[in-house]
Amino acid sequence: MESRAEQVTDAAASEPVDSAASAPAGSAASAPRLTRPRACVATGVAAGLAAHLGWPVWIVRSAFVVTSLASGAGLLLYLWLWVFTPWAPGEERPTRRAPVAWLLVVASGVSLVVAWATSGRVVEGRDGLEWWLLAVFAGVGLAVSAGAWATFIDRPDPDRGPRQELAIRIVATALLAITALALVFGPNAYWYPVPTFVAALAAVLGIALVYVPTLIASWRDLAAERTKRIREEQRSEIAAHLHDSVLQTLALIQNRAGATSEVARIARAQERELRDWLFAGDTPADSDLGTDLRDFGAALEIDYAVTVDVVVVGESRERASGEMAAAAREAMLNAARHAGGEVSVYVESTPEAVEVFVRDRGPGFALADVPRDRLGVRESIIGRMRRAGGSGEVRPGVGGVGTEVRLRFPAAERLEGNRG
Repeated sequence: MESRAEQVTDAAASEPVDSAASAPAGSAASAPRLTRPRACVATGVAAGLAAHLGWPVWIVRSAFVVTSLASGAGLLLYLWLWVFTPWAPGEERPTRRAPVAWLLVVASGVSLVVAWATSGRVVEGRDGLEWWLLAVFAGVGLAVSAGAWATFIDRPDPDRGPRQELAIRIVATALLAITALALVFGPNAYWYPVPTFVAALAAVLGIALVYVPTLIASWRDLAAERTKRIREEQRSEIAAHLHDSVLQTLALIQNRAGATSEVARIARAQERELRDWLFAGDTPADSDLGTDLRDFGAALEIDYAVTVDVVVVGESRERASGEMAAAAREAMLNAARHAGGEVSVYVESTPEAVEVFVRDRGPGFALADVPRDRLGVRESIIGRMRRAGGSGEVRPGVGGVGTEVRLRFPAAERLEGNRG
């Protein structure tokens, strides 16, 4: 009886009722956020909405087209989503496969050609005047939209850029200029002077509006350049003032307090941070070996009674994420922890190899005297370099004072390590 009850309980627990009840919650929780893909046809609205709803893209596009016939509701929704839907997360620039600006120019030309073709019928009767004016205004609006798209959307795209923007402006200007002349000298100017004048004026204003986006973009560029120049001038003034006051005061504190004192270490760290902020600008430094070791040395000066000087000779192509950097950081940490005082780090890069020398002025030690169970130097420095294809050795400093750690990474082995 007991086993039978357990079977009934297990069967009831495995009923599809619970799974069915939890399915909507799970599916709702797993629905992706509404974003536009960065690689799209034109705007990415339909593709993003389709991915959010889990529908095929062609259904969403068809729905926009069908609902646009209902007093333009679908078009308004499309424009609303285009404005307020963000791009998908990422650093790459959005790319568009469709030449939207050229399509708008072609649509403008078709609309204006239709207006020219129907102008004779408008003369015969007043029934087609509204449609004729609508075709003219639509052609003008599409030409202006083509110019705006070419400037604001396609201009930053490296595949299109300013050349396409110039071509779009020339073609749109030619279409609108021909339209204005055709309206002024056409038969409608005699039979319907006021509507024809309004349409011709719209074409002339359209020519001006085609160039307005370019003026706005140029004004933005000038404003950004002016802002950048003002910031550089302010930075230069601040740098000059701080160099004559704060930096000299920090240097004086270091000299008076002693290289290894707590006050001197804090002053040295503050001086380094201030110099980096003043002279490095807004561009972050590349994460190469020299930059990484300088940053690591600055951190050691805060935690230990040590002064770390890093000198880099040659163009450092070794990355901060490599084994060379890890071994050098371990050697610097050992020097700061066990020797203290002044630690010198010398990085030399040549076409044949990159070498790092870490020297301290402590009591020194012999690697053979270190117990075998102490694997810090043997494995974290020498063993790490050997496994990566380089070499490492620990030897007494100059004149038998302190310790020197020498790390070497041949160029061929370094390339193989970077590929791995």
